[in-house]
Amino acid sequence: MALTINIYYRGQGDNAKKFAQEMTDSGIVAEIRSRPGNLGYNYFYPSDDPQTVLLIDSWQDQASLDAHHQTETMAKIAALREKYDLHMTVERYQKLADNADDAQFIRN
Repeated sequence: MALTINIYYRGQGDNAKKFAQEMTDSGIVAEIRSRPGNLGYNYFYPSDDPQTVLLIDSWQDQASLDAHHQTETMAKIAALREKYDLHMTVERYQKLADNADDAQFIRN
């Protein structure tokens, strides 16, 4: 069952944005996106909070996420979080069966 993890990175000034940019420029984001089971890895910037970056990270299943957590990439990410002195809030979601009742509210 697919998992989505929202990670809110917060730091002083524009440190969270610098972190996301370095993650992308260094190739770490591309590494993660190429891992088996990764369904998405994207950064977003809340319009009302310039010190926060939201990462939406999606995985096919828990086993794929667990395998990712065992890679050297995680040490690179941790080092960048320290470099930019970021703090995190994490939300985790699991995909449920589609609800036909919601279809009327979705415009495709």
